[in-house]
Amino acid sequence: MSADLPEILDAWRMVAARRGVEGRVPLSTLARLRDSLADTEGDVRFALEFDRDPLRVPYVELRIDAELPLTCQRTLQRFLLPVSIVQRLGLIRDEAEEAALPPGYEPLLVPDDGQLRTVELVEDELILAVPVVPIMPGTEAVERDWPAAEQAGEPERANPFAALSVLKKHSN
Repeated sequence: MSADLPEILDAWRMVAARRGVEGRVPLSTLARLRDSLADTEGDVRFALEFDRDPLRVPYVELRIDAELPLTCQRTLQRFLLPVSIVQRLGLIRDEAEEAALPPGYEPLLVPDDGQLRTVELVEDELILAVPVVPIMPGTEAVERDWPAAEQAGEPERANPFAALSVLKKHSN
């Protein structure tokens, strides 16, 4: 993390001052995201802007740019997934306030002391951006339906009950 980037921010002071921060962190510092990645080469660029909207709702707008090294589940090759996130989080003090957020806002429950960990906000959004099954763009899709076996090449099998039907006909 940058030396001048604060690790913890007071959300309510940042909103009141209409301030923001920008930074860059190595992927290797994001412990919770690390297990989803093929490796930890690269870094994440981000900006956090605190303000109030015209309805006086306090928010933080996150802008995150990164290339996440993932393992393709079709080819098992490493590839870089470009991630560009712009997310507006409505700052709430308790869960009851979530219903009052305008459309397009995601809720962010701020602790009583107002302290937010800068890198954790960024890491949370990146975790949500990782696909459940990473697939490298441009890889060939696997067909869903298996083609039926060729009828012409297979010899016709004898019905095991055919002999019983012949016996039944002769007994009547």
